[in-house]
Amino acid sequence: FVVHCTYSHSGAHDPIVHPGHEGRSHLHDFYGATEVDSHSVVDSLLGEETTCDKSPDTASYWQPTLYDHGEIVEPTAIDAYYRAAPGVSPTEVVPFPLGIALISGDQTASEPQPGEAVGWACGSRTVLHEEPPECPASAPLHLILTFQDCWDGEHLSSADHQSHAAYSADGTCPPSHPVHLPQLTVSVAFPISGDGHDLSLASGNVYSAHGDFLNAWDPDGLRREVEQCIHRDVVCDLASNRGEEPLFTG
Repeated sequence: FVVHCTYSHSGAHDPIVHPGHEGRSHLHDFYGATEVDSHSVVDSLLGEETTCDKSPDTASYWQPTLYDHGEIVEPTAIDAYYRAAPGVSPTEVVPFPLGIALISGDQTASEPQPGEAVGWACGSRTVLHEEPPECPASAPLHLILTFQDCWDGEHLSSADHQSHAAYSADGTCPPSHPVHLPQLTVSVAFPISGDGHDLSLASGNVYSAHGDFLNAWDPDGLRREVEQCIHRDVVCDLASNRGEEPLFTG
C-alpha cells in the first residue's frame, strides 16, 4: 500500500539522532506529523494532525533539505510505499512496532553509497542513479529511500541508530534480526527538471542523501493496512495513479 504525504515544514531538527537538542542538526524537510521538532516523541505525535492522506499515519518522515545553487528547494510531497521485501512471504510481515526509529543511508558519505538504500530517479522510474539525473518536466527529480525490513525483535533504536535493524537478502532476514517488517520505500518529489542545476544537500554533497522514519502510526490503523494489503499480496491505493506501481516490483 502507499501513503501520500504533502510537505509539512523544515527545521534544524532530528528527534532520532539529536533528541532534545534544537538546532544541532542540519536542516531537514518533514512530512506526516505536522508538529515535529527536536523534542518530539511517539506519544506527542499519536493522534495529531498529519499531512498524509491516511489519517492513522501520524508517523514522521524526513530527509536533508535540498539546495540548488545554494538556494533551498521546497519539496512537493512524498509517497511512502509499504510492501513485503522481494522474496519475503507476505504473511510473514508484521507491522512496524510503535516507536521504532529507522535511518536509510549514510549522512557522512562523500562517494556513492553501496546497495539500494539511497538513489535518485526521474518520476516513478525504478532505475536508480548515484547522482541526480537530468529529468524531463513530465517526470521531475525524486530521491528514493529504502529502509531496513528486518528487526531484532527487541530494540526500537540503538546507539548507532542502525544495529537494531537490517536488510533482508533473497527474502531472508539474518538470524540476529529475525522479524520481517514491511519494506518501506519513500519517494521524495522535488520540482527540479531540465539542466543547469547545482544540487547539494544540507548534509553535504548529493552522496550524503539519507532519510529517517519514526513510527507513530495508530497501531490499529497500521495493522489493518498490513493485513488487508500486504498479507493478501494486494497492491492497494493505486487505482487512480497506476504510474507509481513500478515501485512495487523488483
